[in-house]
Amino acid sequence: MTQRNGGDVVVETLTALDIKDVFGIPGQHALGLFDALSRSPLNFYSSRVENNAAFAADGYARATGNPAALFLSTGPGALTSLAGLQEAYATGAPIIVVSSQIPAAGLGARRKGMLHQLDEQTESVRNVTKFQATVQHAAAIPSVLEDAYRVAMTAPQGPVWVEIPEDILLESQDTAHGVPAISAAAPAVDVTQPEAPDALVQRAAEVINTSSTVIVAGGGVRRSGAGKLLVQLAEKIDAPVVCTVGGNTAVPRGHRLAVHFIEDRHVTDLMDNAETLLVLGSSLGEVTSNYYTLRPQGTIIQVDAEAKVLASNHPALGIRADISTFLAQLLPKVTQAQHSGAAQAAAVNAKVAERMNGLGLEHEQQIMEAIRKAVPADMQTYWDMTIAAYWAWNMWDAKDGEFHSAQGAGGLGYAFPAAFGGAVGLGKRTFALAGDGSALYSTSELAAAVQHKVPVTWLIVDDGGYGILREYMTEAFGKATATELARPDFVKLAESFGVPALKATKKTLQEVLSQALTAESGPNVVVLETHLRMWEIT
Repeated sequence: MTQRNGGDVVVETLTALDIKDVFGIPGQHALGLFDALSRSPLNFYSSRVENNAAFAADGYARATGNPAALFLSTGPGALTSLAGLQEAYATGAPIIVVSSQIPAAGLGARRKGMLHQLDEQTESVRNVTKFQATVQHAAAIPSVLEDAYRVAMTAPQGPVWVEIPEDILLESQDTAHGVPAISAAAPAVDVTQPEAPDALVQRAAEVINTSSTVIVAGGGVRRSGAGKLLVQLAEKIDAPVVCTVGGNTAVPRGHRLAVHFIEDRHVTDLMDNAETLLVLGSSLGEVTSNYYTLRPQGTIIQVDAEAKVLASNHPALGIRADISTFLAQLLPKVTQAQHSGAAQAAAVNAKVAERMNGLGLEHEQQIMEAIRKAVPADMQTYWDMTIAAYWAWNMWDAKDGEFHSAQGAGGLGYAFPAAFGGAVGLGKRTFALAGDGSALYSTSELAAAVQHKVPVTWLIVDDGGYGILREYMTEAFGKATATELARPDFVKLAESFGVPALKATKKTLQEVLSQALTAESGPNVVVLETHLRMWEIT
């Protein structure tokens, strides 16, 4: 009979915390952990590259609102995950990372020459995780994982890192001093979201009640599930709502107060001229500020669960709070008002549409319209850092689904593995879009999707290079350098994994993509060879 080991304590604790799914890749120091996984009810999904496993856990968290676990091995395996964890950290996606470590005798930068040894592995992950801990003995595993879970799920949410030496993972627990089996019926860890002090809520209400307001809805609105409360507030104070890239779908696109196209001068002017700018869950960062051209003339009230975001770009009345909690506090304190908010929103949207329609970019808009018509209204979509995604940031109507992109850290290779994770969490098909440059970061995950029969439809827009960088360099220098790429026949590449694949043209895109998106099971790929252009930033 196999003995319980330290790895069993890990998987039992995760099960008690209601974790159901694990992404990752095994490694030599993690064998005790993966052996225990075989005795647990946890579902394991084997990625092919660690950063893609992190992207999958990110996509899972965004789709479901719940964390997955990410199992990693020591050294190279741990370090390879960092790009994926940076995206999760920047965007606030909770992930419970459990990494192996070298045997405890080698910890502390003693340079024993152990395989995969790093001087201080936790220092390598400090910039991309909220919490880091090295377990020193098996008895600490449950409490450390509970602490990590609490931190991961407290706004601002994000990935947490727990590492466990190989010998502790292998250590038998079937002894007098071992950790008893942990019941899956253990009480859930209490997670309390940060509230705003009453005095600050009252001050915010006073400012809003004596002025007209424009609301900026960032990713923090979506992460806290505050969309309905936001709509109630906007309607009560008659305020236009500008959704950032991360805040896409915070307010339905067709709502009378919704303002579209964050990267446009007319939208920036609306924010500049607001008497009060209520910023919810946004740093007013590079894209939201229209590349730091935002110059607000009125009072800024900035609410965010991350204290270091407050007033980071503009002077503001800063309030640290979970957005949903804050809006519940604020709503009873503001008065019904009429400030022509719908008229303002309509006027700005009309100006944006007029400008865009005069740029000669009908091809790009038609491609985006074809994709929107093909994707089911309730489907969750994942977008890589590619020109089509930049268009989607501003014009994608998520309808009854959700929009997810890699805008947090801006790395390549996000879409397909994240959509893989989303499909696992939801138990139904998701949609991913990437360019040919970013697609090559994640084609290995086609094998994972086939192995686990995960339903993802992947649209690859093939323009023969790093299209967005080609645009930027040509605009800046008159020519592009190092942006052109040799690439495979993506249809044949997908088919070599056993994945159905089709090539589409602009004319057939909607039909071909619709066919792929209604497939009964498993992954499939659609390839569109076309060049897309960017609009001129104003």
